[in-house]
Amino acid sequence: MFAIIDIETTGGSPERCKITEICIVQHDGLAVTGVWTTLINPECYIPGHITRITNITNEMVENAPKFYEVAKQIIELTQDRVFVAHNVAFDYGFIREEFRSLGYQYKREQLCTVKLARKLIPGRKSYSLGHICEYVGINIAGEVRHRAEGDAVATAKLFDILLSRKSEHKVLRSKGLAEINTSRVDAVKMEILNRLPEECGVYYYLGKDAEILYIGKSRNMRSRAMQHFAGKEPKARRWQNELYDVDFVKTGSELIALLLESEEIKKHKPFFNRARKNSSFTHAVEWFKDKNGVINFDIVPSEEAKQPLQYYTNYTSAREFLNSWIEENRLCLHMCGLFAGHGDRITNEGRECFNYQVKQCAGICCGEEDAETYNRRAGEVLKEFLIASGDFIIVDRGRHSEEQSLLLIENGNFAGYGYFDGADSANSPEELKSFVNRLPHHPDVNDLVRSWMRRNPKLKKITL
Repeated sequence: MFAIIDIETTGGSPERCKITEICIVQHDGLAVTGVWTTLINPECYIPGHITRITNITNEMVENAPKFYEVAKQIIELTQDRVFVAHNVAFDYGFIREEFRSLGYQYKREQLCTVKLARKLIPGRKSYSLGHICEYVGINIAGEVRHRAEGDAVATAKLFDILLSRKSEHKVLRSKGLAEINTSRVDAVKMEILNRLPEECGVYYYLGKDAEILYIGKSRNMRSRAMQHFAGKEPKARRWQNELYDVDFVKTGSELIALLLESEEIKKHKPFFNRARKNSSFTHAVEWFKDKNGVINFDIVPSEEAKQPLQYYTNYTSAREFLNSWIEENRLCLHMCGLFAGHGDRITNEGRECFNYQVKQCAGICCGEEDAETYNRRAGEVLKEFLIASGDFIIVDRGRHSEEQSLLLIENGNFAGYGYFDGADSANSPEELKSFVNRLPHHPDVNDLVRSWMRRNPKLKKITL
C-alpha cells in the first residue's frame, strides 16, 4: 500500500517555508485507488517568483484550510502506507516539519521514485520529474505542471512504469522495492535519523572502525542531520560514503552544546571538522590597572597571563590585534607595553609616547589626560572581550524538565559546567558551585560564552 505525494511550497527550506498545496494519490500496488488534493493557507506571503512557477497566488490560499485543519486527514490517508514521492526527502521533510510544529512526530516508511528510476531506467542525464516523464511518454506539460495534483498523478504513472520494469528486470525483479531503493549510505542515514533525538546536544559521526569523522552540535540534532544528508557537494558525499554510525550526548543547554563541541573537536581533531581544531595558544594579551588606576594591556606568553583578555596562536597575531585596538581607541603605546627598550614601565612615567607626538594619544603618558577619561576608551576593549566582571553562575535549561544546567565563570573566564535538580531551589551559590565539573581551559571558549550571552541578555545569573 502506497501514498504517492506531491506538495507545493513557499520556498526550499522546511524550517523557514510552508506548504501551499498537497496531493495524496493512494495506490494499492496495482492501481490508483483514490486522489485527494487541497490548497493550504501557509499563513505567510507567497513570493512572486514562486507564484510564477506554481501559479498559486496569495489570493488563492487566503480562504484555504491551514495545515493543522487537514493534518488528521493527512495522517489517515498515509496510515500504514509507504510515503512515495519524486525526491522524497523534499516532500517528506516539509510534511514532517509541519507536523513537528504541531507537536506531533510524523513517521512513515519512504520510497523515492528518483532512486528507483536511476536503477530501473539507467543512463539518463536528468532524472527530474519533467525529463523522466517525457522520456517514458507521460505528459505533464501545461497548467498541471508544478501543481501538486498534476505532479502527484504523473509520479503515480511513473511508479506504475517502474513497477512494470522491475518485474521484467533480470536482476532486480526478485528484490523488494525498499532493497532497490536503499543503498548502504541510505540505510545508514535512516538508522542515524531514527536514533538521533529532536533535542539539543552534540553528535559524533563515526566511520567503519568507530573513528570520529565529524563532531557537531545543534538545538535539534535530528533536524541538523537531515540538513547534512541533503548536501550534494563532493565533500558532503565523501564523508557520507565513509559514515557508518552515530553517537550523541544530550546537553539541554545550547551554550553547553557549543562548549562541549569545541572541547571535543580539540580533543579528537576529526578529519571533517575545520573550525576550533587549534588548541595551541602561545601568547595572550592581558590587562591590569597600574598604581595610578590606568588600564594597561600587555602581550605575554600565555602561561604567564594573570588576567588574560584574549589568546593567540603566535606573537604576530597578538601584536596585530593590539595595534588595531590602539588605533581604534587612541590608546597610549606606553600603556600597551610598547615602549623603548621594553624595560620597566616606571622608567617611561612622564615620557611622551610616539603616538602622542603624532597626535594619536591624548597624553595619559605625560599627564595631559586623566585616568578616568583614558579608561573610558580602554574600557571599550574590555567590554568587547571580557565575558563579564566578577564570579558568577549561569543557570540554563537541563536535559529534562526537572533539571537545570550550570556554567561557572571565574575571573572573567569559563571554568566548567554541570547539572542539578531544578526543583530544589534551596541550594546556596556555593552548593551550586559543587555541581560544576571543571574543564581544561581553552581560551577561545570565552568567545563562545561572550557571544551567547550577548544574544541572550535575559539569562539567569547567580553572583558568587
